Parts: sequence; structure tokens; C-alpha cells
Amino acid sequence: MGEARSAPTVGQMVLGMRLRDLREKAGVGYDEAAKALHVNQTTVRRMEKAEVGLKLPYVEKLLQTYGVDQEEIDTFLSLAEDANRPGWWHRFRDVLPDWFSLYVSLEGAASRIRAYEPHFIPGLLQTEDYARALLSIGFPQADAEELDRRVALRMERQELLDRPDGPHLWVVMDEPVFRLPIGGPDVMRAQIDRLIEAIQMPNVTLQVVPFAAGPHPGMGGPFQLFRFQIPELPDIVYVEGLTGAGYLDERADVAAYLEALDRMGTQATPARRTEAFLREIRKEL
Repeated sequence: MGEARSAPTVGQMVLGMRLRDLREKAGVGYDEAAKALHVNQTTVRRMEKAEVGLKLPYVEKLLQTYGVDQEEIDTFLSLAEDANRPGWWHRFRDVLPDWFSLYVSLEGAASRIRAYEPHFIPGLLQTEDYARALLSIGFPQADAEELDRRVALRMERQELLDRPDGPHLWVVMDEPVFRLPIGGPDVMRAQIDRLIEAIQMPNVTLQVVPFAAGPHPGMGGPFQLFRFQIPELPDIVYVEGLTGAGYLDERADVAAYLEALDRMGTQATPARRTEAFLREIRKEL
């Protein structure tokens, strides 16, 4: 059986979906696929769902069973070998829980990230001092070395916004985000300066929902919606709680979050006025 993985890479997710599509196209059922590997049906299902690593001999045998030609098999195996390699964030596995490592993988593969944040500046836009102050609150038992590692991970994640193929980040934040004195006035002023710089980037859009806008559909808590150029991957919504996270890809669930984002966007200050809003907030600090 393949090695269990609680947090697959995006590459494994995509190839698992391709295995499913090839099986269905060949008219092969789970029972027949499982017999070819001398395993039970659960193993095949878990491979297709990326719940286990892609064991190359198993993948090759399945592709042969599905009538795939050898050239395509060789290409698929090469992709599977790459997908099984840990991402750059594996270096931070000591401070990165399994349920969040998938988030980092999705974040790096997305072409568009839409997010709602009612409490804090999003991680991709935090300054180092803001991130350190916030993480010290979230992990009060962490020593200096652990805190440094957590900050370094967050800073390295931000590099994707500077990539030529980086995602478009569109964030809607509530006004209280800027009223919470994380790290003190100096840290907050520098953080707002960072946001003003960020909105000059062509792939960053920020909106703020002011107090005066009243209640809105996203008030249940923060979430992120990832969209991909990879045809096999649907939109995926990430929601986080105190002890874990959830990943939603059912069409009805995603549609509800997308509608909430659209409605919040109409209640928020238009993006063209975000800089003026931020400068006014900065004067008050």
C-alpha cells in the first residue's frame, strides 16, 4: 500500500484525479483496478483522492491496465515522481502542522486567491515585525528559536507574489483589522506602509469594509478561496478553526463563499480608494 499522507501536494491531487479520469475512460471499475494491484478497492480510491503517496509501480500497473501507451506512462511516472517530492515548506515541518501544509501547497499553485479577513492582516502581506507580534500571541509557549522559524516560514511564503506567474491576491478586510494594536503603533504604521506598497503591485487588490457598512455575509469568520489554471482542480475554499482546518470543494459550498465575497466587495470601500483609507488610518496611530 502507498505511504499515508495527511497533507498531499497539489501535484498528487492532480495526478490522482487524472488516474480516476483514465480509469473511467477505460471503463475499468474499482474492483478490476484493485485486482491488477492485488490490493483492495480502498487503496485505489485513496490513490485517486491523494490520500496516499503515488507508489510508482502501482501507478505504472494501473496505467497499463487502463490501456495507456508507454510514452504517456513514462510521462505520467515522471510527473508522479516530481509530485511525491516534498515542497520547499517541508524544511519547516517542525512548525508546520499537516493540515496547513496543504494550504501552502494550494497557495503556491493558485492563479487567484480571494480572501476575507476580519481580524488580522493576511499572512502574505504582513511585515516581519507584525508577523512576529501576532505569532507570539498565537503561540505563547514558543521559544525564540521556534518563533523565528514560524516568522521565516511566513516571510518565505510571501515570495510567491513577486513571481512572474504569481497569483492575483484579492483581499477584503474589516476595519477592525486596523484598530487592533498588534505590536504597538510603530509596528502598525510600518504594516500600513507595507499595504500601501502592496496595492501598487498589479496582482494585489485590497478592499476594506468600514464600520459604517454594517453587517455583511462573511461575518462567520476568515476564509480563502483558491482558483487554479490546472483544469483538473476545482475552486477550493479553506476555513480555519482553533485546532484545525477544512478544505471545501463541493460546488454548492464554493458558490456560497464566492457569493459572500462578491457581496462583501460591493459593501467595501472601492479598491481605488483603499490607499486613501489606509493613509487616514495611519494618521490616527
